[in-house]
Amino acid sequence: MMQIEFILNGRKVSAAIEADDSLYSVLRALGMYSVKCGCETTNCGLCTVHMDGKAVLSCSVPAARCEGHEITTLEGMQEEAARLGACLAGEGAEQCGFCAPGLMMNVFQLARENPHATDAQIDAFLAGNLCRCSGYVSQRRAIRRYLSMMEVQG
Repeated sequence: MMQIEFILNGRKVSAAIEADDSLYSVLRALGMYSVKCGCETTNCGLCTVHMDGKAVLSCSVPAARCEGHEITTLEGMQEEAARLGACLAGEGAEQCGFCAPGLMMNVFQLARENPHATDAQIDAFLAGNLCRCSGYVSQRRAIRRYLSMMEVQG
């Protein structure tokens, strides 16, 4: 066992970890239930969180690498999540909701990196987010709505 400290959603936390623990398992143990895992092979995007402001797949990040870093989950982005969630619901894109937290974390990254993204750029950016309920059309409309809303608030 080893002890690590990092900033989680703006709060300093510590966790006792094993050498082979993933960031995903540590976050779940700390009660971050928005972080989900559907594949453990970096293919579904459900475990997406932000590490120092960049989207990462927490199932592939060794927990020990988080020492001293800032980790943000959907629990730490409630205002943004409410805005994007309203867009998803307004376009009928929420479906079962299982993929929503990972998708949202990637959309927040997209909004920072490319707020004027085209549909093709949105599709490419979100290619790693698996949704088994939709054909992504309603999600794309919701993302467009969110990006437009953020531009106006800018």
